[in-house]
Amino acid sequence: MKIENQLTLKQLRAFAAVYRHGKLASAAEELGVTQSAVSVLIRQVEETLNTRLFDRTTRSLVPTSAAEEAFGIAERILEDVATLGSNFRDLSEGSRGRVRLAATPGTAVAILPKTARRFSRRYTNIELVLDDCAPNQFLPLISSDRVELGIGVPAPAGTEFDSRPILEDRMLLVCAADHPFATEDQVRWADLKGVPLIAFRNGYGVRQLLDATVMKAGFEPRIVHEVGFLDTAAWMAASGLGVTILPAALARLRAGNGLVTRPLVEPEVKRTMALVTKKGRSLSPPCKLFVDMLLEDIAAAAEQH
Repeated sequence: MKIENQLTLKQLRAFAAVYRHGKLASAAEELGVTQSAVSVLIRQVEETLNTRLFDRTTRSLVPTSAAEEAFGIAERILEDVATLGSNFRDLSEGSRGRVRLAATPGTAVAILPKTARRFSRRYTNIELVLDDCAPNQFLPLISSDRVELGIGVPAPAGTEFDSRPILEDRMLLVCAADHPFATEDQVRWADLKGVPLIAFRNGYGVRQLLDATVMKAGFEPRIVHEVGFLDTAAWMAASGLGVTILPAALARLRAGNGLVTRPLVEPEVKRTMALVTKKGRSLSPPCKLFVDMLLEDIAAAAEQH
């Protein structure tokens, strides 16, 4: 049998309602339409299927054998449509879904713990997936769509990325409590000339700031150790193997335990952190919820300091 026309969801809903109630009036009340509208919809279904679905009596509509067979199929279709609509609604409202983001380990530990904890508790049906990457992997992860969002140093201008600054973090000197700098209220960049430095490897944003600032100050830094991890820089500095330079958010995590921090001045240097996305890509509702909470937490932390 060839069906020339396609059934609509409106027609299927009318058929299912009449099947369940056996009366046009009750079906019309459920659907919020008139009895005549329901009658027209049932007639359209019968014409499309080229078969009678209900036998009319004086008091009700009695399903035919064709209707008995068709009802199960119609009910499954309507249930699938309802589930699909519910799923999309949950996604659009942020009731469930996934947040995929990238950040270097240092950035993650300095910025994300409070937000990650609050977010996972409030949005229990949203999965938070963090790719803790090396600096040279940060932009490729965003470019390849493996993550939706990156939190790190702004992308270079004129690239395929958009950067939204969210935080400016002052650079601090970190040294052992018995280091000569520990007795100073602040340290000038020029005072670092000839001082053993523990620096992050090339490619890290902090290293780029260090190199650019000492170049402007007119001297070559005396880098005695290159590291890739915050904890390594911290224990080396605490052991007296040199001083290190960290953004304030990272420096605060390791203050104490034999370490002190001092402001670096002349000039005062700040590291900008940004939300980095691929140009032309909109954030998903779950990701927007995460970003909003992150900005709340950054603003609250700024007020405390």
